[in-house]
Amino acid sequence: MDGLRVAVLVPCFNEEATVAQVVVGMKSALPTAEIHVFDNNSTDATVEQAGQAGAVVHRVGRRGKGNVVRRQFSDVEADVYVLVDGDATYHAASAPALVAEVVAGNDMVVGVRESSGGVGYRPGHAFGNRLLTTFLSRLFGHPCRDILSGYRAFSRRFVKSFPAHSSGFEIETELTVHALELRMPVAEVDTPYVDRPEGSVSKLNTWSDGARILRTMLRLFSSERPMAFYGTIAAVLSVVALALCIPLAVTYLDTGLVPRFPTLILAVSLVVLASMSALIGIVIDAVARGRRELKTMAYLQVPAPCRELRVPGPVIQERMTARFANTNHGNACR
Repeated sequence: MDGLRVAVLVPCFNEEATVAQVVVGMKSALPTAEIHVFDNNSTDATVEQAGQAGAVVHRVGRRGKGNVVRRQFSDVEADVYVLVDGDATYHAASAPALVAEVVAGNDMVVGVRESSGGVGYRPGHAFGNRLLTTFLSRLFGHPCRDILSGYRAFSRRFVKSFPAHSSGFEIETELTVHALELRMPVAEVDTPYVDRPEGSVSKLNTWSDGARILRTMLRLFSSERPMAFYGTIAAVLSVVALALCIPLAVTYLDTGLVPRFPTLILAVSLVVLASMSALIGIVIDAVARGRRELKTMAYLQVPAPCRELRVPGPVIQERMTARFANTNHGNACR
């Protein structure tokens, strides 16, 4: 991986007990990588610990992991990005495997957390993760194993085409949906997952953050799959309207009378709403298609990690050196 710029991005909020361990572990696993710690208004010694461990420290004033990731992707320039939490629950030694998968051609690589005997997961988190992962897989028709993992690697083209909107922990869901929507090559790497060290406190709230993630999934489903979302609403309304109309139609054919006008009005209203929902789905689908094309164009404008790096050898190295000498770019892969 000589010549490949690798950046490790560590979002942190009050992680003085673990951030130095994360920085040192990543430096050991990826000796040539730059370690960037983005502090999110910590009130403890996170900044000092990260700086002493050798990381480049940045400050992000707006609270929330999503806001931090947006700044990380905007401010750091690299060919491969490794995103890892600063809580020392992820296995630093797995980082080279994630980077290798990106170099092999994948735009996003997810570190699938594997805990032993429930270690690493708080009560209910494993079940909630499986539930949300299954739900997202069904919504977007792509099997996923761990959509909430905070341990990932990305290509430059993924990072620079990602329009981050989330502000909190739902950012992982948005990252996954972005890759699925653009049909990017995605890989998964199993990695050990352990408990937080003593003195480290989780910032995740099981119920409120779980609800936010679920809302994000539904919002992304309505905006990225509008025909399926609004078509389902239209189908449900149509079935209810039909169920109301059939008895009225039978009574009318037998007696020539419509005895329940409020029911008829309700059924007609449901039919109108179903038609409007279907029309909204068609319009938003056209908008979503155009937005998806713009994101694809932004994605294609950024080169992939240099393919020569995948075939090491003296001839290839000479070719890369010559190309670097004949260009004004700082990266031989361009």
